[in-house]
Amino acid sequence: MNVPLLQVVPLEPEYLPQLFMYLDDQLQENGRDGMPLFQPLSRSQARLPPEKAASFAGGLSIALGQPGWRRVWVALDANGAIAGHIDLRARPEPLSTHRAMLGMGVHHAYRRLGLGRMLVDTALAWASGTPMLDWVDLDVLAGNHAARRLYQRAGFVVTGEEPDLYRIDGESHGSVTMSRRIR
Repeated sequence: MNVPLLQVVPLEPEYLPQLFMYLDDQLQENGRDGMPLFQPLSRSQARLPPEKAASFAGGLSIALGQPGWRRVWVALDANGAIAGHIDLRARPEPLSTHRAMLGMGVHHAYRRLGLGRMLVDTALAWASGTPMLDWVDLDVLAGNHAARRLYQRAGFVVTGEEPDLYRIDGESHGSVTMSRRIR
């Protein structure tokens, strides 16, 4: 698969408003029109929660190793529009500073072109060059098979599964935890 001319760059603060619009657009696709649920949110919650936007914005300025840190990369198309994103962030447990949580998304127009793998490889390369990190973890809804395949191809292994963790719009959804050792 060929990724169209895209450039993956670290998110600069001036791109935050554009990132938030992109994330809002993505959430409007969550579980709609044949798309799997990719966020544990009701289909009626198609907006970026303010607390999530605040954690993106605030986490960028927090030093690595401190609670709440976050690093974000965006894939920009030839016009400078965000085609996808990936982020690594601190785990909430105070004694897990050697691990990071991964989150990502790809705009629907750029799916199945290899951009997801390109984003994962970017985050893993950064994490591998960060001496304090030994592991990258993620949670994915059990029914999001495309995302699970992407992560498995990138070397993540299933470390746990919780069936029926969420009841979203009256439907049961499990969650799968995956991890990759980078050091």
